[in-house]
Amino acid sequence: ARILAENKGVSFRRQGSVNQFDIPFETASLMLNQPLNVNGKPNSEVIRPVVNGADLTRRSRKLHRIAFPFDSESECAQYEMPFEHIKHFRTGQRKWWAHERRSDNIVSLEQLGRYIATPRVSKHRVYSWQKQGVITTDATVVFIRDDDYFFGVLHSRFHELWARAKGTQLREAESAFRYTPTTCFDTFPFPAPSDEQWTAVAEAARRLNELRENWLNPVDLAGNPLEDDKELRRRTLTNLYNNPPVWLTNAHAALDAAVADAYGWPPDLADDAVLERLLILNLRRAAIERLQAVYERYWQRVRLLQSDIERLRFRAEQVELDQAELLALTEDADGGDADEVEQSGA
Repeated sequence: ARILAENKGVSFRRQGSVNQFDIPFETASLMLNQPLNVNGKPNSEVIRPVVNGADLTRRSRKLHRIAFPFDSESECAQYEMPFEHIKHFRTGQRKWWAHERRSDNIVSLEQLGRYIATPRVSKHRVYSWQKQGVITTDATVVFIRDDDYFFGVLHSRFHELWARAKGTQLREAESAFRYTPTTCFDTFPFPAPSDEQWTAVAEAARRLNELRENWLNPVDLAGNPLEDDKELRRRTLTNLYNNPPVWLTNAHAALDAAVADAYGWPPDLADDAVLERLLILNLRRAAIERLQAVYERYWQRVRLLQSDIERLRFRAEQVELDQAELLALTEDADGGDADEVEQSGA
């Protein structure tokens, strides 16, 4: 399989966890409930929820991180309580307060209202939505997309088969496997759907997520969030997929059928047939991308040659102009000499 240009820059791993900047829920709540700082801004601007792979598949630990995005220490210090908490970890490094480097991927991610995350290592390949501002650790893989269609294709049987074939198996076949963006995602050929097919996949994905969220975060008969800690601890994605109920199986079947239709394939293809077709599609897309790259390089050279020709034409015109001016001056000079001769003869 070949890496596809159409997928590059969409999926990546964030940098490692900076444990000294992570704070428990109680500490975060205390800081978040403080009055506005001297700069007139709340601590919520620099205190963000943080999740790792286990938070995605189990119940959230409600961990938070002090995450200063600023370039100067003096600006960070204006958020008094968070800064006082981390100042003891000051090092000689430049921007020691920065919990991660602000790469182009991070900037793009922060422009979305939500994004998709999946554990790097997991028995079940599950994906979940994360709100803007939530920080994921290097135990997760994130996707810079916010549309239900993309979520649906990722969560389909087709992508899971491809990811398991291209990922790293840790132990036996039924145990966890590692999802690697370069091999599992960058090589994956997405469908080329019509508008109707796009909408069908998005609706099936939205319904799957809605049903799962209702199960993960149930409400009582009065519509209030369930507060039974024992019951909530049981309701995790791992437990849900270990013993999938019929409604979950049906929701995934509906999603798989919509994605299969987007590919133009029958929904009941055998696993080997799915992988074979995906590989053919990958190689075909890669070949087209290579031809497009060659075509673009060719036209880039043509444009450069055209530019060179224009410059040469301009220079030639200038030379012709210079020659014409020189000829005119010469003629003027010759005419002047002749006049002088006639006058002297007279």
